[in-house]
Amino acid sequence: MVASAGNWASPPTRPPLIEALVSGVDRYNPSNVGILEDYLYHQIRSEEYDCLANLAILKLYQFNPDLYNPDVVINILIKALTSAPFPDFSLCISLLDERPASAPSANPDEPDPLPQLLPVLSALHALLQQCRFPQFWALYRADDVEALRDNYTVECVGFEDAVRGVAVRAVTAAFTSIGAARLGSYLDLSGSELNAYVEKLGWTIDASTGVVSIPSNPDNQIESTVVQENIQLPQLAKIITHAAQTSLPLVPAVN
Repeated sequence: MVASAGNWASPPTRPPLIEALVSGVDRYNPSNVGILEDYLYHQIRSEEYDCLANLAILKLYQFNPDLYNPDVVINILIKALTSAPFPDFSLCISLLDERPASAPSANPDEPDPLPQLLPVLSALHALLQQCRFPQFWALYRADDVEALRDNYTVECVGFEDAVRGVAVRAVTAAFTSIGAARLGSYLDLSGSELNAYVEKLGWTIDASTGVVSIPSNPDNQIESTVVQENIQLPQLAKIITHAAQTSLPLVPAVN
């Protein structure tokens, strides 16, 4: 889910209606929250992502607490989770700070799941930000995270592959070669699944050594850069003259 700054602000998949809502004052109109929520669930089903549209939902919840829907908030955080190392998750969290954890649920018959899941999502985000991918998968597969998996991420199409994309971007930037076992621990893949994934990336794996070779790119190539500046003395004349004039001590006038 890597994107340029332009695509982040205005994804090419954003419909014209959503563009009009996000770009104008209508983003603060509470009657439009249903349209934005429907667009979020479209993102969940289609592997698309629009951070600004999702932030608009959270801002509407902040201004209109009666609109608050915990399931929507959790899905927004799940989508933001896979944008690491970009700060989308932190931006979303910043719009939740003013809602007390003890706020009443919109549906009295169902407790608000956010207070229980928010620490887990925050921990998962921290592990991704720190590139601690094996620990991320261990926490994500843990029994006490079953509610998150069964009720939310299972509905988010491509969630696990999006997390693997975060790991791939980190590996691509840091390695020219990496052991298959180590790479597998980053991707939560092994055996034929790992081999197929490596082939899909266009990387090569040496069956005899178990080493995966990563194509060179501007980030994983160590190259020394020599910066040479050519400044002539006349170019410094004004600076030297100004420094000399300002550093001269003031001599009091003698009567």
